[in-house]
This record gives sequence, structure tokens and C-alpha cells, in this order.
Amino acid sequence: MKLQLEGKRALITGSSAGIGESIAKLLAQEGALIVVHGRNEKEVNRVAQEIATSGGKAIVAIGDLRTDEGAKLVADKALSVFGGIDILINNAGVYPQTSWMETAPQDWNEIFNSNITSMVRVMQYIIPQMKELGWGRIIQMSTTLGTSPWPSMPHYAASKAAIINLTVSLMKELTYTGITVNTVSPGPILTPGLEVMYREIAETKGWGSDWDEIEKHALEELIHIPSGRIGHVEDVANLVAFLSSPLAGYINGSNLRVDGGHVSTIN
Repeated sequence: MKLQLEGKRALITGSSAGIGESIAKLLAQEGALIVVHGRNEKEVNRVAQEIATSGGKAIVAIGDLRTDEGAKLVADKALSVFGGIDILINNAGVYPQTSWMETAPQDWNEIFNSNITSMVRVMQYIIPQMKELGWGRIIQMSTTLGTSPWPSMPHYAASKAAIINLTVSLMKELTYTGITVNTVSPGPILTPGLEVMYREIAETKGWGSDWDEIEKHALEELIHIPSGRIGHVEDVANLVAFLSSPLAGYINGSNLRVDGGHVSTIN
């Protein structure tokens, strides 16, 4: 299936590693022009160079979206170099692993700035020119914890729930503009962060160091995934690429899980 993404201009925030990197590379493979964003200049340049080496086109935008100045810097770079942005993937965020009583009120303020207000800043810069184009795709990256939270990481889960709510509100705001707004909520995905966490658990439980064995024990003892495996970043990128395309024009305001059935409830 051709996704008709040739020449579309995409800004993927937080695309210097993990899910964001995978999304950037897949959209580039489909012919999109990519703005790779992050705060680590070395890693952002690495991703852009790897896209270019594979025949794609990418520029870099370095900036801290937690500040008005940083968000404006990133948006201005994206808009000025490519002349506009057709696709905005709001992927940047943080996920500190703390318990309820370890999470201070200031931690709540900080994570909402990192995970919510940062998105709002970028969108308020990008949306006006999308309206002028009469076409656009905005995709927010949440998590299954947004609808099925754990007792740990309460501020993270709450911020991700807010993203799902924000998506529907923004979709209504953008009625008849040609812009769609959707949320993608991954479940357990094998990112560098998740691997580190599970290897630490494996060490305490005596599961050994072989990843296949660690994953087997994790599926048996920690997480129930009917699909029988932990997800890969490509699983998420495939869905995001489709939602970014003209083919997904009738999907709007949705929260789509990519979790192998991990959350076994209606959406």
C-alpha cells in the first residue's frame, strides 16, 4: 500500500531515539521530508545522517520544548527550512519512575510542562499554517497507562491521560479545517529505557542476561500480552505512518492502542 507521503513535511518531536527515531525513519522511507528534533545534538545529528544515508531528506532542530523560547526555535526552524509542516508528531516527553509518595507536587508541575505544555507550545506555532494549507495531521503519543494506570508513576500516567483528552478537544477546535488529530497509545515497547528496566528486574530475580529469556520471564510473571511478545518500535511507527497519510483522513479524535492486547478492555 502506498501511503502517499512523498513530499509531505513532518516534524517529529523527541525523535533522536526510541519510538520517535523509528517514526522519523519510516516516514522518510515513505518519501516525507523530516525534521528530527531533540536536545542531544549528537543523537539528533546521528538520526538525520542515517536518514540521509538511506536516501531520505532530514534537517535537525535542537530545542527544549519545556520553554517558550525553545519551542519557538524548533517551530521556526521547521517552518522556515521546509516552508511549512504537514505532519506533526508530538512524541517528546519524560517518564520518571517514582511512586505516589516519592512524587512531590513540584514533580507533577514539571512533568505536565514536559509532557503536555510542551505539546501545546509547538502546536500553537504549527497549527496556523496548517489551517492555511487546508490539510494536516497531528498525532499525540500517549500510552496505555493513560487509560489503565499503575500505582507507580502517577504523574506520568495522569499527564498521558490528559493527552488523550486534549486530542479530542483539539479535534473539535479544528472542525472543517482538513486537519485530523489522533492519539497513539503504545503498551510495553522494547525501547532502550524499557530494556534497562527489565534487565534490572532480571538481575534481582535471577533470570540471567539473555534477552530472550528475560522477555519470556517478563511475559510469564510481570505482564500479560495476548500477542505473546513485547512490542517493537516499528509496531508503533507503522500505525503512526498510516495515520499521517492521506489514507487516514476519516480517522479523527481517536485513541489507538498498540499493545498486543495488553489492555483488555474497551477503549
